[in-house]
Amino acid sequence: MRKPVLTLAIGLVAGVFAQGPLSLSLQQTLDLAAQQSYAVRSSALEAQKSDARSKEITAIGFPQISGKVELQNFIDVPTQLIPNFFSAPGSGGPEFIAAQFGVPWSMNAGLTLSQLIFDGSYIVGLRAARELKVQSQEDLQKAQADARNQAAKAYFGVLAAEEGERLTAEGIPLLEKSLRDVTAMKEAGFMEQTDIDRISIQLEQVNATKRNFKQQAEVARMLLALTLGTPQGTPITLTDKLETILVDAGETGLTEQALDANGHVEQSYANTLVRLQELNVKNDKAKALPSLGGFVSHSQVWNGPSFDPGGAYPFFPTTLWGLQLNVPIFSSGMRYQKVKQSNFALEQVKINQVATEQRLITMAEKSRTETRSAYDNFKTEERTLALAKSIFERTTIKFNTGSAASFELTQEHGNYLLAQQNYVQKLVQLLMARADLRKALDLY
Repeated sequence: MRKPVLTLAIGLVAGVFAQGPLSLSLQQTLDLAAQQSYAVRSSALEAQKSDARSKEITAIGFPQISGKVELQNFIDVPTQLIPNFFSAPGSGGPEFIAAQFGVPWSMNAGLTLSQLIFDGSYIVGLRAARELKVQSQEDLQKAQADARNQAAKAYFGVLAAEEGERLTAEGIPLLEKSLRDVTAMKEAGFMEQTDIDRISIQLEQVNATKRNFKQQAEVARMLLALTLGTPQGTPITLTDKLETILVDAGETGLTEQALDANGHVEQSYANTLVRLQELNVKNDKAKALPSLGGFVSHSQVWNGPSFDPGGAYPFFPTTLWGLQLNVPIFSSGMRYQKVKQSNFALEQVKINQVATEQRLITMAEKSRTETRSAYDNFKTEERTLALAKSIFERTTIKFNTGSAASFELTQEHGNYLLAQQNYVQKLVQLLMARADLRKALDLY
């Protein structure tokens, strides 16, 4: 079952944004990543944008009021020639005379109320807006699942690197003791410089491997901070132990978990795309329907020879109302072809809907198989590591008693070091396979 969607606001994000030291279990890490990772915060804002967009579309069908104020001053009042009806015919006066119509100053202030009465596209748009909100919430769910998956992998990466560092450090005291013993025996004439050199080289290789694991752990912690959306350098303490996670029933039982493809967030997203495209087809068809709107307008108009609104010359009102009916009649087949394109797009998203279901089933089974294989490989390397450690410890005892040469000691420690590296590698593969399986099953 998916975790419930968290509707995150900017204030909430700012409140949970961690600045100080953190002490986190694996579950706390997943929850924190689902709250404040950078991708989740961005997706949460996108969900809020979608909600605002839905309200914007809804408001189209509500009354709209607009105001207008206009002031004009003619520097030169327009002049026209008109027939000269002041002079009698044949009197010799001009046939046309110049006349000015209007005054230099005019002002117009008014309000207009408009109301959409019927529009098929608007009705479809309301349903589409609701589906867009659902889609944005599904995007947020996907972002949260991805954040949990990345946080789990980063958490596992830190634990695995620290385990490698711990394992590598186990052999250092034995090598250091052997080096001291060999040095003392060389000084007594029982060993050669070659024996000292072999163990010194081996000890240096072990220290280099240990430093490498330590650096990997530091990088993994930086990745963990990044997935959590916390500043780099924030002290993070991991409270869950690796051995506990490896045997946790929730982790070991993942391979037996069934996939609910219809409840998977990606399948829900594909279903939403189908519903949105169905609404798009209806919208294109609705564009062939008439639309009806009404309006009421009132204005006050003033004109005067000088700027003195409402003085010698009063404002004159103008009030009207009306209806506007727009009727699409003929589009030369443009609307018809638009509907055909929408129907083709609908078939495409339906194909994607089926393909998504099949892909989820395939990927879940693939991840299940990879997890089982990773577990078998891990258990094999676990046994190999225990055997290599036992051989190295026995060889160390034989070397200290003079029953084994330095070559045997360094060779067996090299095998032990290789077994440690292989063990950590298989450990990482197992943990990452489990994280990917959990995501494939939509259990984040």
